[in-house]
Amino acid sequence: MTTTGLPVLCYHRVGGPFELGVTRVGARAFGRQVRALAAAGWRTARLQEYTELAKTGATAPNTLLFTFDDAYASLEREALPTLRDAGFSATLFVITDFVGRENTWDLPYGGRQRHLGWPALERWWTAGFDVGSHTATHPRLDWLTDEAVLEELARSREMLVERLGPAAGLSVAYPFGRSTARVRALARRAGYTVGFGIAPPGPPDPMSLARLPMYSWEIGPMPFGMGNGPLAGVAQALALGASRCAVGTAWMQRLTGRRYGGRERFVAGQMKKRATTGRSAG
Repeated sequence: MTTTGLPVLCYHRVGGPFELGVTRVGARAFGRQVRALAAAGWRTARLQEYTELAKTGATAPNTLLFTFDDAYASLEREALPTLRDAGFSATLFVITDFVGRENTWDLPYGGRQRHLGWPALERWWTAGFDVGSHTATHPRLDWLTDEAVLEELARSREMLVERLGPAAGLSVAYPFGRSTARVRALARRAGYTVGFGIAPPGPPDPMSLARLPMYSWEIGPMPFGMGNGPLAGVAQALALGASRCAVGTAWMQRLTGRRYGGRERFVAGQMKKRATTGRSAG
């Protein structure tokens, strides 16, 4: 659940090859969940509507938000048509330096997977699905300097706005679900108005909205963590524990010193903008 009281479900991979990690939800299980939610009268909020609810603390009965971190290409085959057929929408959080590329930023738990390319993102954007930032290269932001955090967030936002328009540059999902007050302040400075993590609900803050991660054990018709009984509490605790184990990828990035490129292009673009602005002002 979130600070608005509306469930926000966080998926990663749906269908495709099996993997050693837990972020893959089977395509059949996902289809059962979508059909069960639709049959029970649930509806999905568009991101702008959800953002307004988060800012005001208002609620909307039987309303939820589907989100997908990393925006893997397999979603176009295994998940997004299922949502569309049920009359649902979703938000795709994109790692902008890896659009259309393989996920070499990650440990190869189930082999390399490709991310959605810009043409596919543009198609689903036009079809009523939302897109937001998952940073430029998927680092753990709270381990970076202020300058590096701003570079990751600003470069990603700049690319999304350039390709899809201003509305795509309003939301961010923090990699590994982790943020701090410093990171959230920098996200606001970079131009974002809403931020999503993976954590228990806390004090109302549009830049720190909690989500319920959906992992491989979600095989029933309804997500286990959406209820209010003992099973829901166990499912939420288990999901939170699993999400914290994802720190292994962050340690791999730190130990290898890999930032996966892109900074030089961003800096060059900023210098070009400043030079153009200077000439115009003169």
